[in-house]
Amino acid sequence: MKRITRFLGGLNNGLTRLYLFIAMVCIVLVVVITFKICEGIKDTSISIVTNEKIDCTPNIVDRMRAIGQWEFLAVSDEELIDTVRKGFFSDDELVRIYYGKLRLGIDLSTCSEDWISQTDDTVFVTMPPIRLLDHNFIDEARTKSFFESGKWSNADRQAMYDRARDRMIRRCMSPENMKVAHDNACEQVQKMLAPIASPKVVKVK
Repeated sequence: MKRITRFLGGLNNGLTRLYLFIAMVCIVLVVVITFKICEGIKDTSISIVTNEKIDCTPNIVDRMRAIGQWEFLAVSDEELIDTVRKGFFSDDELVRIYYGKLRLGIDLSTCSEDWISQTDDTVFVTMPPIRLLDHNFIDEARTKSFFESGKWSNADRQAMYDRARDRMIRRCMSPENMKVAHDNACEQVQKMLAPIASPKVVKVK
């Protein structure tokens, strides 16, 4: 009986020492792991870099191209065109009135990327030339004959149409009207790009 008691007592002491050893190992592991984590956090740094050289011009060019044709001046005109065909006994005459509306502006969808450039904090816009946006500007539905005598072919009427068209272009696309359209274009482009390019400054030339 005494032998059994001593045996059990020795067993309990052994288990106690084993538990103490396991506990000490766990404590050491916890300390080591904690030290490693703290060391890693210390060596790790987070930095936020602000790029002040972001090029905003591609975004601006895409937005402008999406507009397509931009009209800055519309000029209405009417032209009276006459033609006379000499005859042996009498002359034939045809007089027609043509109405048209010429739209002056720029087609942004055809502009290249270099018409908008950026230097430091300034966006430069070089305006493309003002042009006629629609070449079929004569309203044929309103065209009417003012006076007509004799017989006239389609070729004769087409020749009169071409004359009316050329005369309208010369009259409406005058230097004065082209300047008005150009000044309107510069003003409108400036107003449109300023919010998009902000805080950069927009200069239209």
